[in-house]
Amino acid sequence: MISIAEEFARLLHETARSWRHEFDHRLRPLGLSQAKGLALIHLARAGVLTQKDLATRLGIEGPTLVGLLDRLSADGWIERHEAAHDRRSKTVSLTEGAQPVLKEINRIAAELRTELLHDIRADALRSCNDILRQVQQRATALTHPGEDGNDT
Repeated sequence: MISIAEEFARLLHETARSWRHEFDHRLRPLGLSQAKGLALIHLARAGVLTQKDLATRLGIEGPTLVGLLDRLSADGWIERHEAAHDRRSKTVSLTEGAQPVLKEINRIAAELRTELLHDIRADALRSCNDILRQVQQRATALTHPGEDGNDT
């Protein structure tokens, strides 16, 4: 018999995986993957991000991000520039051409959220959000110095 904490961890992982899989499936007819879609969503929210910050938000490594950005750039949806604060760093931003596809991504994401959450009470969702926020903050606090190559 597994503990309630073990079941929570399993459900959290499997739910996130299933949600991402379905989002990916729904984006495919647009010629998108959930990785491309999420990158565009993060850029739309932030405006401009460094490649490093975008990789962190997406939970991927730099080399994986570069390939993703190459594909998004070839599609005409992003631009990369040298960062004003550090010439070794690159910033990423959306182009005007990304707006129509971003609108579709947001529509698909909202539709999926509605389907998955439609009959769950608002107070239950708020409680779940509070718990997930606490777990996320604790997990973030466990970041180990030195793993990113910086010991500072």
